[in-house]
Amino acid sequence: MGHLKLHSLNDVKLVGRLTRDPELRFTTQGTAVCHFRVAVGRKYKDRNSGEWKEEVAFVSCSVWREAAERCGQRLKKGSPVFIEGRLKSKEWQTKEGQKRTDLEVDVSRIQFLESMGEEGEAEPVAEESSTDVSEGPVAAAAPRASVRKSEELDEEKVPF
Repeated sequence: MGHLKLHSLNDVKLVGRLTRDPELRFTTQGTAVCHFRVAVGRKYKDRNSGEWKEEVAFVSCSVWREAAERCGQRLKKGSPVFIEGRLKSKEWQTKEGQKRTDLEVDVSRIQFLESMGEEGEAEPVAEESSTDVSEGPVAAAAPRASVRKSEELDEEKVPF
């Protein structure tokens, strides 16, 4: 049987809310990295009962460099974001010696779906992140600032 050549596609686009405050850290070389999880939901109609149900996925994300610092300063638990990036597999070993693997989104672009404008109005802001980095271990966390919630978003649909 001949070899089938497949093109590869690794493109992720998500809109959701942070499940907790982001963690901003720095590598030993001083490069900022921000880690957070996003809750992404969908509604569907159950075929058997006819009832509307909701399904939520929790997605780990990482942002690098200047965009990471802005995320650490401006995002908090519940902040709505639009992210674009690629899936990245990571492996580690627990203290007990068990191997673990996980998928996360390596964010290349993040848009804050709320921010404080000059007159206190919510306005979208986009941040670009350069993610092609092979830095060393991550060091200490940094402080953050808070962001006002937007009245336009339906907060009852988020599971936190």
